[in-house]
Amino acid sequence: MVDIGVITGSGIYELPGGQEPRVVKNRFGETEVTIFRVGRWTVGGISRHGRGHRHLPHTIPHRANLSALKQLGARAVLATTAVGVVDSGVALGRPIVFDDLFYPDNFLPDGSPCTVFTEPGELDRGHFIGEPFSPGLRQRMEATAADLGIETVRGGVYGHVNGPRFNTRAEIRWLAAAGVTAVSQTCGPEAVLAGELELPYGLVGFGVNYATGVAEPEPKEELDRLLVLSTEVLPRLVLCAVETLEEEDLAFDHGYVYRAEGGIGRRDS
Repeated sequence: MVDIGVITGSGIYELPGGQEPRVVKNRFGETEVTIFRVGRWTVGGISRHGRGHRHLPHTIPHRANLSALKQLGARAVLATTAVGVVDSGVALGRPIVFDDLFYPDNFLPDGSPCTVFTEPGELDRGHFIGEPFSPGLRQRMEATAADLGIETVRGGVYGHVNGPRFNTRAEIRWLAAAGVTAVSQTCGPEAVLAGELELPYGLVGFGVNYATGVAEPEPKEELDRLLVLSTEVLPRLVLCAVETLEEEDLAFDHGYVYRAEGGIGRRDS
């Protein structure tokens, strides 16, 4: 059993202190989860792309991953992602602690709706209403970054797009018009599924390039440098944040699932 789930993105295929992963099976598939201790908490770590970057974004088993953490008893999830920056005023090489989500199509990469409520009549079926990212987890990550001397972007809109291709200039202009701060191809489903599973979810990104048309493309060497830097900064930030978590940070108090079991009744006068 675990207390906290940590899902890591590109380049972060294992976490310090991690042991051999165990395979967790559920109705959505199989997930490798590495279980280890961080301070007072037991952590379940998932490498989103898998060892050797096995999964490109369009084959990541999002439902299996989030369901595995819930199955193991996780009460909150922290996640990392490398992002392309859409807001030209945001510097590269700086963590972004997101506070809102732009994911209007709500589809998984295979084209199916992004939900764990897949069967008519399921007892727990419903509609998630609330914030996509936990304010408490966000504040913990921001405070931890300040303690570590890491300059962050406090708040921002995470834009999710389905890969694996990168976006065109026109598509990035659309995202910018919606107020998106940075974009990647992986975390929209995680935020939605975590909400449905009533798991507080916090997301920190790391700007490794500017999205198409925002600025002149960075040389490949600079992109490589920033990707490597992200693999050093993000695990340190997230694991140190986990150490600071208190019981109240694990409360799911930023939304709820509106249940439809038995139908929506009418109160007789």
